[in-house]
Parts: sequence; structure tokens; C-alpha cells
Amino acid sequence: MTFDLSVVIPCFNEQKNLENGVLDEVYQYLANQNFSWQVIVVNDDSTDASRELVQAFIQGKPNFALLDIPHGGKPAAVWAGIQAATGEAVLLTDMDQSTPIRELDKLWPWYKQGSATVIGSRGSAREGFSIVRKLGSMIFRKLRGSLLLRDISDTQCGFKLFRREVLARVFPFLEFFRRKENQRGWKVTAYDVELLYLIERAGYPVKEVPVEWYNRDQSDTKSQTRGEGTRYVSESLEMLQEILRVRVNQARGLYDQVDKA
Repeated sequence: MTFDLSVVIPCFNEQKNLENGVLDEVYQYLANQNFSWQVIVVNDDSTDASRELVQAFIQGKPNFALLDIPHGGKPAAVWAGIQAATGEAVLLTDMDQSTPIRELDKLWPWYKQGSATVIGSRGSAREGFSIVRKLGSMIFRKLRGSLLLRDISDTQCGFKLFRREVLARVFPFLEFFRRKENQRGWKVTAYDVELLYLIERAGYPVKEVPVEWYNRDQSDTKSQTRGEGTRYVSESLEMLQEILRVRVNQARGLYDQVDKA
């Protein structure tokens, strides 16, 4: 069965967010729309009660599906959801719903007007972010903009809408899949930067739309027990490494196949 929209939500140890009723927010919004839809929750081998909570919630909701995969990290979970999706459009959104599902109202019109990639942008306020996080985001945006995607303000917002064929074309070219590393837990990475770079390289313009955002994440997926400063430094270094790797891959011609895909 095909749908107008597939919503893909990756899930790894999201028990606390699920207990906050995030899936019900998604359901209540979509149930009142005039387009057909499905929601695919991809469980990346969670070690808490996430799977059980999702399974209980989707009972009696035929438009919701739970997809279990071996632990592979966030890009692997997202890609599994994309492959399972049958919607003409695919919305990638995070379980915490820091950007609430209702913000699709702002992206959907641009998609219907022909934009194949429409991404949410959180602006500079970033309500709920600590001063350390705001500073880190500003530095990351300036550094990334000097190297890649100069016309995009916010690459990291976890609320992005695509025509499904765009994702099917470029997602397999991500460095994440070439490296095939063994993943332990989830970490904040700059794979979004590489994805958007590949989309632009494949000839699809990216439309950026301001959305509401408030840090609601209660999960255990981002090493919440570590100090804010320690987490910021670690994630910043990892992101810088990812961005530089994209530039190196670009110079080595590893993305040339995207032009022919």
C-alpha cells in the first residue's frame, strides 16, 4: 500500500521520551490530516523498555509499524525506515519531538509546490539549549559554512522532509555505510551535512524553513550522564572530523558516482 507520507522515527533507548507521550502527539496530529500516511518506528536494538512501549502503543493503529533491526547506529536505523517506507514523501523526525510534528504544516506546502527536500531550521534562539550548546552550535555553523553548504543555516535540525526517491538515490553513498563500523550506542554526528551535500550534488535544491524547537530530549542516547562541557567538546570534535572527511572524499572523487546514480 502506498501513502502520501511516510514518517520515519529512529529509536534507541527512548523509554523516557516515549513515557512522555510523544507517539500520541504524532498520532493525534496525523489522524486529523487530509493526506494518507504511515509511521515507521525503527528500533535499533534498544536495551531499555522502548520496544515494549512502542509495541503497546501501536496496537490497534494499522498506520503505525515497528521495525526491529540489529544495532547499527542512527543512520542505519534511518536507512532501514526509508527502505521500508512506501510514501511518496518521507519525513525524518526524532522521537523526542523537540520539533513537534505539527511543524509539518510549515514544510508540507513547500513540498507540494515542488521542493524535493525541505528542512526545518531552528534559528539562533534554540530554546532549552544551555549557553554551552548555543555557543557550540554557532561555532559549528560558522565552521561548517566555511567548508560546505554555505547557503544552509541549520543542517542538524532533526526534522526533514524529502521526496522518497531523493533519499533512495543518495543515502547509500554516506561515509557511514562505507566505513561499516561497529556501533555502540548513538552519538551526535554530522551525517546530516554529508546527506545534504550529496542531495545538492545530485541536483536537488534544499529549501530551509524556520520551525519551532525546544529541547525536550529525555533519552539516554546522547550520554546525558556526562557533563555538558565534556559532551560538547567530544561531539564538536566528532563533527569536525566528519566534515573534514566529506571534503577529503570530495577531493578523492568518492562522490562522483552520485552524479551518475
